[in-house]
Amino acid sequence: MANQITAEFIRQEVVDKDVHFLRLAFSDVNGILKNVEVPISQLDKVLDNKMMFDGSSIEGFVRIEESDMYLVPDLDTWMIFPWTADEGKRIAILICDIFLPNGDPFPGDPRGNLKRMVAKMNAKGFTAFNLGPEAEFFLFKRDENGQPTTQVNDHGGYFDLAPVDLGENCRRDIVLTLEKLGFEVEASHHECAIGQHEIDFKYDDVVTACDRIQMFKLIVKSIARKHNLHATFMPKPVANIAGSGMHCNMSLFTAEGNAFYEADSPTGLSTTAYQFMAGILKHAKALTAIGNPLVNSYKRLVPGYEAPVYIAWSAQNRSPLIRIPSARGNSTRIELRSVDPSANPYLIMAALIGAGLEGIEKELQPAKATDRNIYSMTENELRQAGIEQLPNSLDHALDEFEQDSKIQEALGHHITENFISSKRLECNEYALQISQWELDHYFRSY
Repeated sequence: MANQITAEFIRQEVVDKDVHFLRLAFSDVNGILKNVEVPISQLDKVLDNKMMFDGSSIEGFVRIEESDMYLVPDLDTWMIFPWTADEGKRIAILICDIFLPNGDPFPGDPRGNLKRMVAKMNAKGFTAFNLGPEAEFFLFKRDENGQPTTQVNDHGGYFDLAPVDLGENCRRDIVLTLEKLGFEVEASHHECAIGQHEIDFKYDDVVTACDRIQMFKLIVKSIARKHNLHATFMPKPVANIAGSGMHCNMSLFTAEGNAFYEADSPTGLSTTAYQFMAGILKHAKALTAIGNPLVNSYKRLVPGYEAPVYIAWSAQNRSPLIRIPSARGNSTRIELRSVDPSANPYLIMAALIGAGLEGIEKELQPAKATDRNIYSMTENELRQAGIEQLPNSLDHALDEFEQDSKIQEALGHHITENFISSKRLECNEYALQISQWELDHYFRSY
């Protein structure tokens, strides 16, 4: 996806691969992938950046009186879906940036906003910000009508093999498809919960990595359906087992190399790494609203199921919010463990860049590392160590976001306003629901 693809290459691919349709994809404020599909006869119009669409019908975009927008494709994101070849109508896709009729970038475009924050980062002398995501997902059976059920299709555990892991064949097909599309898959395995899987692909520059996350979700869902399975990136689809996370491995580069690495440091971490991490820790509560954007996300962020709950860091254990993996040199990185795969990757990465840059600008320092299992610490020990807890609900996280001007600045006014509005509505709708748990516990007794 980062091969400097030209318009001439795409035109030739259309002929050679017999492409019939083209999807112009973009993400709404909630991270849902949208697309406008056009017949290949419109290819010249697409490549000339003249394709318009109505933005008023997209969540978090604009009002109806200001709806016309242009879809400007990033040619390096060109892909032909291999699973459409058997259907005799090959379909390709291009990820687009969104522009206003006057030629300005649309401020409500999550991808365009991330590019804005990358430009801000570049202006401070940093040449690249790399992201290596680890997105987990569940596979569920479909019924005789093809509708998703809540029945998992295996009873495997961490790194189990078939026949316990019945999702292995599906997972293998997903990997093969990813590789055909240019992903460098580094690992594929069953996760610790029943029906839960993880496929890791190589890090890339942050915009390309976010594009790959969005394509990864689409590919996983598409291949799972061919196996009569439903794939979901919902953070906690099954109670009382581990939920799905999307750990984010991040590294910052200058022309001299990895800015997080310092050979002479006792830990191998540079001052820049500590400052960047301190910025994230400072804004952790507000960042939670962006990285854990569903009501359901907070069913995962609870003690006892491996997801981080406390605002701390360590190079020696996996219970804190931020872990420092042991690799050094150009592989030196910071791993944020709280983000889940329902997050809009463009938004959370823009917010993390904003938080980290503030840490560097203000020369912030993180608290002392917490190198013991935080879950075994008492309330008094946590208090003495100054370890605070992440928000325990989406409402609480939104309260923190509304008070954090730095994270709002990283997303811009338009995205901030529409994100909060959408998520407050979600919270209000959830508050009105009557759950089965309430009926089971109260209906007969009161």
